Amino acid sequence: MDRTFKALSLVLSYPTRELQQAMPEIGGVLASDTRLTAAARRALRPLVEELGGRDIYDLQETYVGLFDRSRTLSLNLFEHVHGESRDRGGAMVSLVEMYREAGFDPVTSELPDHLPMLLEFLSTRPFVEAQETLADAAHILEALNARLCRRESPYGAAFAALLQLSGAKADKAAVAELLEEPEMDSDDLEALDKVWEESEVRFGPDPNAGCPQVRDMLSRMDQPITPAPQHAAE
Repeated sequence: MDRTFKALSLVLSYPTRELQQAMPEIGGVLASDTRLTAAARRALRPLVEELGGRDIYDLQETYVGLFDRSRTLSLNLFEHVHGESRDRGGAMVSLVEMYREAGFDPVTSELPDHLPMLLEFLSTRPFVEAQETLADAAHILEALNARLCRRESPYGAAFAALLQLSGAKADKAAVAELLEEPEMDSDDLEALDKVWEESEVRFGPDPNAGCPQVRDMLSRMDQPITPAPQHAAE
């Protein structure tokens, strides 16, 4: 298992007391990975210290305000790629099939494209494969990092570390397009309800879904979400 991907998966998960107790070990893993530059490892320290020492209820409130109430900071990666299009459902099915094919059976209520879950899966895969997957999502990681840095959130360091592990440079135009989407006040609950309204997305079996490789399945992450002509059925 790649302990760094596992550690970053935990760091980006909903804070719990168990997570707090594990932070010394998690911090040690992140501090010792020489695949990250010394600057990247130093940048992770404030996040590790905050998760390990801050009041748990404050941590949980901050996490929900950032990642659950802000669509532009969603940890569900396909949200940034497919939005509300039908392609999102198909991509979810393919991802679930891929997890199953690899013997990965997460026990969680989160959607399969939830970043902490994907990182946990990648921690079980060869580094080259994990690196290619992250490279496909480089512009998403960079946009999330930029938004978090604007808010002076220590979580930004986790996304900067992932981008560094990917070995890729995010496409500037794709990042700029993602950043054009306006951010919303997480305390404006009425506006949030309107934004998060969406039609039902079904993730049932699809006989044509197949089980593509990780890079093939996530390759469309290279493209920012823009209106496009309806594709003909394959």
